[in-house]
Order: sequence, then structure tokens, then C-alpha cells
Amino acid sequence: MQEDVKIKLGISIGDLNGIGCEVVLKTFEDSRMLDFCTPVIFASNKTIGFQQKQLNLNIKYNGVQEASKAIDGKVNVVNVWKEVPNVKFGEATEEGGKYALKSLRAAVDALKKDDIDALVTAPVNKNNIQTEDFRFPGHTDFLEQELEGESLMFMVTEGLKVGLLTDHLAVKDVSSAINPILIRSKVRTIEKSLRMDFGIRAPKVALLGINPHSGDNGVIGKEDDEVLRPVIEEMANARHLVFGPYSADSFFGSDNYKNFDAILAAYHDQGLIPFKTLSFGKGVNFTAGLSKVRTSPDHGTAYEIAGQGKADHSSFREAVFTAISIVENRREYLELTENPLKPQRARR
Repeated sequence: MQEDVKIKLGISIGDLNGIGCEVVLKTFEDSRMLDFCTPVIFASNKTIGFQQKQLNLNIKYNGVQEASKAIDGKVNVVNVWKEVPNVKFGEATEEGGKYALKSLRAAVDALKKDDIDALVTAPVNKNNIQTEDFRFPGHTDFLEQELEGESLMFMVTEGLKVGLLTDHLAVKDVSSAINPILIRSKVRTIEKSLRMDFGIRAPKVALLGINPHSGDNGVIGKEDDEVLRPVIEEMANARHLVFGPYSADSFFGSDNYKNFDAILAAYHDQGLIPFKTLSFGKGVNFTAGLSKVRTSPDHGTAYEIAGQGKADHSSFREAVFTAISIVENRREYLELTENPLKPQRARR
């Protein structure tokens, strides 16, 4: 591939009543971003024009009918719909979910056809996006259905990476959902991602305990001793650099996390509360394990500030840079692994 061909970055616009459009537009208000990628927003010219006017932004954009027609050096908008949606900033409406889903489906279709190289998703409302044919608790599960591979919710920054054994699952169902097959699968997925997507040759992974104090030798639950420990020991014997289970309450506060390339948490809040506490505004949600690259910011629709021009676009911008980096890392990884004996040009 020629070095002057920029990565085409697809963007689903999220809930129009939230801050999705705002963080997208603020990110590309800086024209220097066009040096790194060619953005392709899945919405409509009228929708983007309306949002710009409401938010007092001024970004020149190029309307196209399909992502394959996107032009380098410009912010491109694929016209997914012709009508003008009724935007009610700060409200969770059925219409807001309808157009978020239209944007997402169009973007994923372009991703599957290789019309875009990666996807960055703006936040959706998990309730109003539900339809008869869309019954998913979030982007991750939908993307696993649409793309090849086994998904892993992977929250990443430069110095902290947290994956989840279970993601959008009720706490009461967590322990019964964790079994040896799931643990092995998630560990292998996180190891492969660290190698392929982040260039870490020998990744070290820590697993957090399911119960408080990792069960305290069975006093507070037997799952850690009966499910987690045997699999960790088995994988360690097979030369995987896997360690644990660690008591989650002290793991992050003691800075133990810095000794590992990634941490695998048992459930959503166990991993995301410390991650967002340490990295909020810089964190990125990456769907690892799939054939295509998808990232998103580490926040939601933020209805309480929608339409007011107050949204911080730092996390969305990080999601853009992370997607670009992962695409480049994957391309280099594939070159190295497909042609292991071929001399490689040194990185500049």
C-alpha cells in the first residue's frame, strides 16, 4: 500500500439528541486531523448543517452518496437519509434511536465492504436504539454478529488496558456466565490483540478475582478457587504469561496494574470504574478480537449538556487516533507474519 493513501475512518453519528455530533465536529474542526485520516461521517448534509448552526461551529464538508467516493483532505458526509430528523437535545426519543441505528448500520455495511478502514462510533442510548431486529445491549454484541471473530470489550490508554470477561451483564448473572471456555477464549483474544494491535510481543495479563478478596480461600465464594485458578494455572503451564486472580479492591490503588500489559476484569464495573477513574477523557473503548477495527469514546450521550457546546471531545479524538494506530499496527503485523522471511524495512 502506498504511504500517501490515507486511512478512511468511518464515523457513526450516535444519538442526535446527545453530544455525538458535537464531539465529532469539534474533533475535525482542527483541519490538522485531515493529515492523519479521511473522515467519513454517516448522517446527512442537512443534519450536519443543523448541528453546526446549533453549536456555533463552522466546518466545511463534502457530501457523498457512498463511502467509496470520499475525498482525501476533506470531511466527508455520506447522505444516509434525505429527511430532516426532529432533534430534541437532552431527550431520549424514539427518533433519536432510529437515526442512530440508521447511521450505525450504514457505517458497519461500509466497513464490511472495505469502503472504510475502521469505524469510530459516537455514543448511543442503549434503550431507544432497540427495535424488532436490533436487540443488543450495546455496540460490541452487534458488531460481533456482523463481523468475523469473538469480541472483547477492551478499554485502552497508553498506560492502562482493561478487558472484560463479561460486559453488559447483570451482576447476579456474572458468576454463572464465567467458565473455563470463556476464560481461555478471552485470554487468547486479549493476548492476540496486544500482539497484533499494540505491538507487544510477549504480553503479560492479570486476571481479577470474581469475588471480594478473590474468595478468601472459599469463605466469600468458591468461583475463584474452582474456576479461575485452575484455568490460570493451566494456561501458565502452557507458557502463557497469565497471572492471578488478584483482589480487585487493592489492585489498582497499589499500582500493581503497572506490572502488566493488560488486566482482565470479571465484570463491567469491576474493570470500568477504576479505568475511568484513572483515565477519564483519555480512555478509548476498543472492540478487540474482530476482523475490523472499531473504537469509541469512553463516555455516553451526556444528555445533560447536549446542544450547549460544552462537550469535551478529548476522548473522541483519542478514539480516532487509536483506530488509526491499530489499523497501521495490524497492517504491519500481517506483513510480518505472512512473510516471516522477507526482509522488513526499519521503522523511521
